[in-house]
Parts: sequence; structure tokens; C-alpha cells
Amino acid sequence: MLIFSFKEGHDGSIAAIDDGKLLFSLEAEKDSFPRYAGITAETVTAAAGRLDRLPDVIAIGGWVKGTHSVERPSRTGYFGVGDGAVSDEAGRFFGRDVRVFSSTHERSHIMTAYGMAPFANRQPAYCLVWEGNIGDFYRIDENGAVEHLRHVLADPGNKYAWLFALADPKFPVSKGLLRLQDAGKQMALTGFADKGPLTLAEKEVIDFILAQEGIILQLSKEDMKWSEFHDVGVESQAYKNVAAKLSDAIFDRFHDYAREHLTEGLPLLISGGCGLNCEWNRRWRECGLFPEVFVPPCPNDSGSALGTAIDAQLHHTGSAKVEWDAYAGEEFVHDAEFDSRRYETVPLDYGEVANHLSDGNVIGWVQGRWEMGPRALGNRSILAAPFSSEMTTRLNKIKQREGYRPIAPICLESDAHRWFEGSIPDPYMLYFSRVTTEELAAVTHVDGTARAQTVTPEQNPRIARLLEAFRERTGFSVLCNTSLNFSGRGFINRTSDLIEYGERHGLDGYVVGDTFARRRAV
Repeated sequence: MLIFSFKEGHDGSIAAIDDGKLLFSLEAEKDSFPRYAGITAETVTAAAGRLDRLPDVIAIGGWVKGTHSVERPSRTGYFGVGDGAVSDEAGRFFGRDVRVFSSTHERSHIMTAYGMAPFANRQPAYCLVWEGNIGDFYRIDENGAVEHLRHVLADPGNKYAWLFALADPKFPVSKGLLRLQDAGKQMALTGFADKGPLTLAEKEVIDFILAQEGIILQLSKEDMKWSEFHDVGVESQAYKNVAAKLSDAIFDRFHDYAREHLTEGLPLLISGGCGLNCEWNRRWRECGLFPEVFVPPCPNDSGSALGTAIDAQLHHTGSAKVEWDAYAGEEFVHDAEFDSRRYETVPLDYGEVANHLSDGNVIGWVQGRWEMGPRALGNRSILAAPFSSEMTTRLNKIKQREGYRPIAPICLESDAHRWFEGSIPDPYMLYFSRVTTEELAAVTHVDGTARAQTVTPEQNPRIARLLEAFRERTGFSVLCNTSLNFSGRGFINRTSDLIEYGERHGLDGYVVGDTFARRRAV
């Protein structure tokens, strides 16, 4: 059975599953389209071109006819897991009879985690979906049936990011506005917080935010001018302190429920955009309540097309299990050549690239198909040596982002215990670990943590070989790894964009497949 699946709205994506195997998951923002883009003609054309026959099932994720989750539903809509949350009807696709399946956006998150989880099929599990609008727990039985357990908190993701907007003088005062990038910035800034008891002003603003329903549509910044954190500035110490305490308060709401009620000893699945919060993931993994915790590499809406496809497979076959690989995107497009007057181009030699990096150079690294989800996992990466804070500054300048943003490390899983402790292994860069050496200054955040991706030769043989070569020269199988993209755009996926990016931002070289291109000395 071939299932062809679509996710509308922001983070638009298209996925296909054939007899239980993921063929691809293509996100509209990739190939240098704007972040959080809706489905484009390019995405549809690329996806259709990868199918060798017409699909048996068209799966359309439930969404809304507008911007906000409370607007009129499209297909099965945004919310729900019970009656009306799934539809299946006869339809036509390019002149062929097909089944047209739809399930809610809420179910897409659940099924993304459930179908991708490494647990044996027919394994019951708990699931937490927390994202901009949903903050709920579920139980999934051995047949994949979903039981809603508890609505814990409305709008957890939006409430988390709201504090950034409140403190930022650049954020407009109108209702209904949402900047999807704010949550990631706040996660970085919480690392700068001073430890200390909750002040009266902090408690007042946290309690007020958590008590709101529909915070984006119902609240304006002007409604909170009474707070001392209104326009205080996102790099002020006062904001950093209260941001960390809001983060703790949100997590504690969910943890308190889990500790009291999720007592069967089942694994925990985590999905929704809050599944990209590495500190929260670390706490879930290390809390001791669950024998296993699984977060997919695409817990946010970028994985929703896949989740709807998994739901359609469960509906039609009784099985949600999917064989998948994180590198499920498009192959790199070779549409330009390196100018021989500016670049020396040679066959890839891992030792030469390792030497180049150990000399302090920064390279763009491109291999195979792009990674699903928002994190660069070693196929669309900017790589550099991890030893100096000056490298952090340089990489943030290249990326055109704030200096407080941390740079993540990538390391061999077999060596990770030498430099990191806590939530490892971490193949999808979804947890914080503690750095145990002072020699990795470029990848150590101010609070002593790092979002370390761990790799094995089986998961990604080429980046593993480079890390081995770097270890031979430096003693460390660790590199800086940040995503290869223009600011505000998805991953670069063609040579012309790569060269333009490198010229604009001063990359010192490129590895594309089996080719190593270095800048010639001026």
C-alpha cells in the first residue's frame, strides 16, 4: 500500500510510505525557502517525481482555514482524538480511484512519535503532545488505539514564547501575532539565568501567563504593561531569570501529573514543537518515571505529514510501525561548479579535511539526502573545530544570529562519555548533556551544557569517518555542527546557493559528496 500524505499550513511537508517503509519526508522550507513555509509547487513536484506509481491512499492532515487553531476546520481539523478525528472516503486522484484519509493535527503528532518509536510493535505507551496550542497526555494501547488522559495546560508553547515577546521592545503590541522563532531563542537565554528563589514579580507574571486561555488571540502586550518585565529587554538579567523560572513552571505542571498518574511503567513518547526543548527532554529522560523516552527527529509540524501517513497506515492495515531513516529528504542538486581561480578542488580525503578544520577553518559539509526535521544531523552542516570561544563568535556571525546562541557539537557515540555526561546517546540532537572538559569552549553553553549529537558509523558513515580523522589529529572526535542555511531559510540544497553563501559569509571550504573545495590563497 502506497500512502501519499500532505500537511498544510506552516512547516508544510509531504511524505510517502510504501508497505511500511518511509520513502521520503520533504519539507517546504528546505532548499532555501523561508522557514515555516507552507507547501510549495516545488515540494509537490519533487514529491510526485519520487513516486513510481499512483498512490492507493491520499492522506491529508487536519488543519484550519486560516492562521490560528480555533479557526474553521479544514478536513478533520486541528483538535481531537476520538469521534470525528478520523475520516476515510472514496476519492479520485489523476483519474484513479483512491481512498482519501484525514485525521486531526493532534493525532498527527501522536502518530509521528508512535510509528517512529523503536519499541516493538504492539507495545502500549504513554504519549505527551505539547506544542503551541496542545498540552495533553494520552495512552496508546497495543492496537494503536488512542485514549485521551488529561489536558494539562492550554498553549504551552505559545505561553513559553510569550514571555520573550513581552520582554522584547521590538515585538508589536497587537493581538494575534506569533513569531515561531522566539521559543528557540528563549531556550538559549534560559542558560544565562541566575539561580535564586522566585520573586513576587516573577511569580505574578508566571501565574498570569499560565492562567490564560488562547493567549495569542486574547492578550496584547499592552494588557501586561503592569509587569516589570514589559519591554525589559531579552538580554537583561531580569528577563533571563524569569524565563528560566517560567520554563520550570511549565515543565513542573506536566511532570506533576505524570508522577501521580502515569504509573504503569510504560515508555513515554514526546511530540509537538515543545519536543525540541532539549532541557525538557533531558528532564523527561532522567526523571526515572519511564523505562524509555522517545522523541522523533521531527516532533514539530515538520513531521506531521509523516504522522498522518502513519495514521492512515494504521487505519488501513492495523499497524503503525514504519521503517525509517532520518536522512529522508532530497538529494543535493549540482547546478554550478567551483571557480578554479578561487578554489582548489580535490577528491575527498578525510585526513586533509580534518587538518583543514584543526587549522581553524570553517567548511560547508554536504552529503546525500537532507535530514528530516529542523536540526542539521551531519548531511547539511557547517563544521568547525570546537576548542575556542572565538569560534562560537565567528559561527554566530556567519549564521547572522545573536551572540548568545550556543553552537552544538557532533561527536562519535563511542567517545561521547569522554566529554559529555547525562542524556547521551543522542542521534537527533534533542537533549542537553553536561560538558565535562574545559577544552570544548566553542560548544559549551554558559551553563555548562551542550546539545550534543552522537553518531555511529552505521547511522552516518561519512561524518563518522571525518570525526575519526579529526580525533587522530587532535585527540577529540568532536566538531562544531550548525545548520547550513541562509538566515531565516531552510537547509541549502544546491551548489549555486552553497557557493553564494560561502562567498557572502566567508566559509573557508566545502565538502560536497566526494569533492573537497578549498579557497586558494590570495
